[in-house]
Amino acid sequence: MVRVVFLHPDLGIGGAERLVVDAAVALKTKGCRVQIWTAHYDPTHCFSETLDRDLPVVCVGDWLPTSVFGYLHALCAYLRMIYVAFYLVFLSGVEYDVIFCDQVSVCIPVLRLSRHRKKVLFYCHFPDLLLTPRRSFLKKLYRAPIDWLEERTTGMADMILVNSKFTAGIFRETFRSLSNVQPDILYPSLNTRTFDLPSDEVQGLEGLFPAATTCLFLSLNRYERKKNLGLALEALAFLWSSLAPSQRATVHLVVAGGYDERVTENVQHYTELKELAEQLHLKDCVTFLRSPSDSLKVALLRGSAAVLYTPSREHFGIVPVEAMYCCCPVIAVNSGGPLESVADGETGFLCEPTAEAFSQAMEKLVREPQLRRAMGQAGRRRVQDKFSLQAFSDQLYGYILRLSQGGEGRRRRRREPAL
Repeated sequence: MVRVVFLHPDLGIGGAERLVVDAAVALKTKGCRVQIWTAHYDPTHCFSETLDRDLPVVCVGDWLPTSVFGYLHALCAYLRMIYVAFYLVFLSGVEYDVIFCDQVSVCIPVLRLSRHRKKVLFYCHFPDLLLTPRRSFLKKLYRAPIDWLEERTTGMADMILVNSKFTAGIFRETFRSLSNVQPDILYPSLNTRTFDLPSDEVQGLEGLFPAATTCLFLSLNRYERKKNLGLALEALAFLWSSLAPSQRATVHLVVAGGYDERVTENVQHYTELKELAEQLHLKDCVTFLRSPSDSLKVALLRGSAAVLYTPSREHFGIVPVEAMYCCCPVIAVNSGGPLESVADGETGFLCEPTAEAFSQAMEKLVREPQLRRAMGQAGRRRVQDKFSLQAFSDQLYGYILRLSQGGEGRRRRRREPAL
């Protein structure tokens, strides 16, 4: 039996957390002994699978600060994960064969200090150094050693996986010193158990929006500015200008997503979006939901005319896959992961990140209900063919076996002789 420990910074609700939980469940079904270690875990703000006693979650280091007076978030995240790794290696007494870590690579050198060194698999969702803007000299100075550490410690993993071809390309462009490392691509899967709930277990949508609504659009993302959620509101406002008054009453937008009161940006951006809705005179046709339950999310996906997926250059994005499995078309920005998950014109539309482009795609679905149905059915078939949990489980288990048996984890490019 292969023993696998997952290390993740904050086991809340998000795409990265969804992948970690799915990976742990997948390996458990393959007979592996699995634990998840994290610096923060709240049973009231988590994916339901982590409440299963057969999927133990160990939380250590939550007493360490997540910021210093609202600053130094990255440094604090690094220190928290170093502590988790140190506790696991030197204080826990836990035996394991492979460590699966993601997001924060600085813990890898600590993991390599184990007396009997175990293999480390690092899953790169996206280089962290590209996710933080450097608008001042002080920010550049602060990030310089953190960025250097990210690149050097990522290269210390025995195996590196990425979530898409897009991320693989960004990985090579960003981490120049790792040009001899070829990461493998492991697409996130969809654990369909949540989305196959029978109708009597799915939360009803009554009272969430006006009864006249027949065309519901859904934005499903964390309340973060980089997700560009304002685009969904602006697209709705643009759509309204092209619809007759009688049609406007049938259209409604739900903005739903992960929300954590401990995260200042979540709190601020939620308020910003509500203010934007008022400025666009959309107050009565937009509903905001924070951290909806799995049951409510399924109901929303099943009942929506389309999901509006607004982030640009998103490394993969599991939401389009979830939507397609629920027979819901996707309108997404034509960059990043959606280029690989969404089939343009078949399971949805890939658009320029403008209100006009999104509204044009939305209008097609408003006026052509039969197109919504056809795209929804095509989307479900696409997920079953390309993003099944079985394919994800088999591929991940193969990597874990290779590492646990001492095989070569990273494929290195052959360097051409200098001319």
